[in-house]
Amino acid sequence: MGQAAGRAVVLGASMAGLLTARVLSEFYDQVTVVDRDQMPPGIGHRRGVPQGHHVHALLARGAQVLDELFPGLTSEVINAGAPSADLLGGIRWLLSGHRIRQMEIGQPVLFPSRPLLEGHVRARVLALPGVQMAAGHDIVTLTTTADHRAVTGVSVRGDDGEVKTIPADLVVDASGRGSRTPLWLEKMGYQRPPVDKIHIGVGYSSRSYRLPPGALGTDRLILLNWTPQHPRAAAVAAQEDGRFLVTLAGMLGDHPPTDPGEFLTFAAGLPFDDVHRAIRDGEPLGDPVAFQYPANVRHRYERLSRFPDRLLVLGDAICGFNPIYGQGMTVAALEAATLRRLLSGGRPITWQRYFNAVAGVIDVPWEIATGTDLAFPGVQGRRTAKIRMVNAYLPRLHAAAATDPALAAAFVRVTGLLDRPEGLLRPDRLLRVFRSRRTR
Repeated sequence: MGQAAGRAVVLGASMAGLLTARVLSEFYDQVTVVDRDQMPPGIGHRRGVPQGHHVHALLARGAQVLDELFPGLTSEVINAGAPSADLLGGIRWLLSGHRIRQMEIGQPVLFPSRPLLEGHVRARVLALPGVQMAAGHDIVTLTTTADHRAVTGVSVRGDDGEVKTIPADLVVDASGRGSRTPLWLEKMGYQRPPVDKIHIGVGYSSRSYRLPPGALGTDRLILLNWTPQHPRAAAVAAQEDGRFLVTLAGMLGDHPPTDPGEFLTFAAGLPFDDVHRAIRDGEPLGDPVAFQYPANVRHRYERLSRFPDRLLVLGDAICGFNPIYGQGMTVAALEAATLRRLLSGGRPITWQRYFNAVAGVIDVPWEIATGTDLAFPGVQGRRTAKIRMVNAYLPRLHAAAATDPALAAAFVRVTGLLDRPEGLLRPDRLLRVFRSRRTR
C-alpha cells in the first residue's frame, strides 16, 4: 500500500471516521465519508450514534490529539458552551467507597455533549479541501480485484435504492461495532480475525436536568465507580446551555430503569448519596433514555497471516470498550494519529505495520477496561496473576488517594491515558499506599 495522491473512502461518519478523514486529507486528493445517516445541519443527535444521549468525556490525552489535528478545537468547543474542568480539581471522584482528594493539577479535561463535539469536528472536516460526505448511503460491500488481493472501492446504496460504486485507492472501515469487515473477509476467502470478548452485560440510562444553583458545588462532573460489592455506577456532568446530564449504569444485568420515578430510586440506592442529592430537586427535561453494551470486543487483525491490500480498520470496528470508562473517542483519536504517523514515515504503509502499530495503541486501554471488569466475579474471563494483583491493589490505592493528593493525581492521569498504568506500581507509590494503610 503506497502513499500517493488518489482517492480514499472512509466507512462511517462518527468520531473515528471523521478523524480518519482528517488524517487522510493530508495524503489523498479526494476523501469520501460514507454513512447511512443524513447529517444534521448543525448540532444534533442522529440515529447512528445512540450513545449520544449519554454522558461523554473526552479524556485528557484525546483532547491533546484533537488539538493537534484541529488547532484550537477544544477552545472552540468550550466557547460553544462545553464545560471543562481540571482533571482532579474540578471532578468529584468517588472510587471504591472513597472520596478522592481533590486539588488543581493543571490538566484540563473536556466533557461536551456528543452532538456538540461531533458537530464541530464534522464541520472542520467538511471544510477541508477534497473531503466530501456521502450521507444517506448504506454500505453494500467492498469491491476488489479479481483475485481479491486488493480492495478497489465500495458499493453503496442511496436513499433512492440505486447502487453505485465509489472507487478508492484506500478504504478505511470506521463503521463501529457493526463492522462487516470480518464477514467480507470470509466471503473473499480470508480468515476472520480472532476475537477477544469479555461479556459484561452493562446497561445505562440517562436523563437531562436543570439543577438548582450550586447543586454540584464547584465541581463540574461527578464520577462514581462500581465495585463488586456495589455493581452500579453514575455520572453527573455539566453540559452546554446550563443543562446537566445524568447517567446511571449497572453491570451484569443490573440495569437502571427508564421509568422516571424508578430512575430516581435507582440513584438513591448508589453507595454515595451525591448523585441523588444533586438531582432530587432538579427539573427533568425529558424521560430517561436507555442503552445496553453486552461485551468488550477486540478483533485481532494483527494476528492474521493474510489480509487484502488497500483496506484498514479503525475505531470500534477494531475494538469496543466498556463505555463507562470513557475511552472510545480518545482511543480512536490515538489510532488516527498512528495512521498519520505511518503515512508520514516515508515508507509504504502495509496492513501488517498498521495493525501491529494500532495494537500497541489499544493494549493499555484494553488492559484497563477488561482488567477492571474482571474484578467482578460474575464476569467470565482469564484472570492472570497481574490482573488479580492489580484488582487487589487499586481499592487500596483509592483509599490512600482519599488523603494523598499525589496518589490521586497519579491515578487520574492514568485514567486520562496520559501516563501508563505501570507507574502506579512504582516503589515510592507502593510505599505511600502501604504507609497510608498503616495509619488508618
